[in-house]
Amino acid sequence: MIILITGASHTGKTLFAQKLLEKYYYPYLSIDHLKMGLIRSGQTDLTPYDDNKLTDYLWSIIKEMIKTAIENKQNLIVEGCYIPFNWKDSFDEEYLSQIKYICLVMSESYIDDHFSDIIGNENVIEKRVPDEDFTIQFVKQENEYYLKSCCQFGLDYILIDKSFEIEEYCQL
Repeated sequence: MIILITGASHTGKTLFAQKLLEKYYYPYLSIDHLKMGLIRSGQTDLTPYDDNKLTDYLWSIIKEMIKTAIENKQNLIVEGCYIPFNWKDSFDEEYLSQIKYICLVMSESYIDDHFSDIIGNENVIEKRVPDEDFTIQFVKQENEYYLKSCCQFGLDYILIDKSFEIEEYCQL
């Protein structure tokens, strides 16, 4: 089985992937690690700030990795924000039946009530560089974008509204 985990920044994608790894022993691929490896090695002239171009560039690689894992009957968790909303167009039905998509989305009220927790937990799995542009308004806009896009494309999402206990969602 392939599990795709996506969502806006700071929604808990990496922590969720880590919890699934611990429970099911499925390895996971951080798209951010792939991105930075390709950028730092000079394989691309794109920068970490070229989000739209990075999605197309990285997805062309990731989708083929997913196909290979399925063909080899291997499990894999792929997490990151560079999964396009039309990701299903990249696969035939034989592949789609082996892929589970999960998008983490925080509600506006959750963000209002928990913004300090969101910031306080940003380094739970990986060390982040502080970002002055990461404001409550930015978080709300990004999460609204993911919610609307999931609805538009008919994709599954987990709405984080009152509280978020990741373990509740770790049942495959």
